[in-house]
Amino acid sequence: MKLYKAILIILTILVLDQISKVYIKLNFTLRGSNDPIMDWEKFQLLFYENPGAAWGFEIPGDYGKIILVSFRIITICGIGYWLYSSVQKHAHKILIVCISLIFAGALGNIIDSLFYGMLFSDSTHGVATFLPENGGYAPIFYGQVVDMLYFPLFEGTWPTWFPLVGGEQFMFFNAVFNVADSAITVGVILLILFSKKAFPED
Repeated sequence: MKLYKAILIILTILVLDQISKVYIKLNFTLRGSNDPIMDWEKFQLLFYENPGAAWGFEIPGDYGKIILVSFRIITICGIGYWLYSSVQKHAHKILIVCISLIFAGALGNIIDSLFYGMLFSDSTHGVATFLPENGGYAPIFYGQVVDMLYFPLFEGTWPTWFPLVGGEQFMFFNAVFNVADSAITVGVILLILFSKKAFPED
């Protein structure tokens, strides 16, 4: 698979991801789970800003955000090298597609963390504006990732014999995510399902 095809996959994911995020950011205020933008039976469109990593994980302290974003940048550099190296070694197409998806998703969320704080005003008290006169809601490295997709497929109760959470209510799937997150997830799942093709034995 040629490198330009991998770049095309990455650009497609990035464009879809950023268009969806900018649209949400410039048209809606932050909303809770009880006040969705759109609500279908098994899908809700929300507006949630994630200050950390997956499932809102944060590193505490003044420099926690910088550490987290820096780690993401180092990681994506490694993924980029892996992608380039795989293309040069004529790896299987499925491996290059998976790495491209993961790279695009990681880069999409890094863009939010690095620049959204400087580019947009706050969304808490009103609809955000692009390049506000008084500056954005946060300096570089302190932007928040825009999430909007929510699939509460079903809810239930853990069996009473189940350790730690027995008898408690649960919702599947309860994470709010975006196009970039979806690309990473699909890339990882495909990599697992087609691992024999992606990593053939010599």
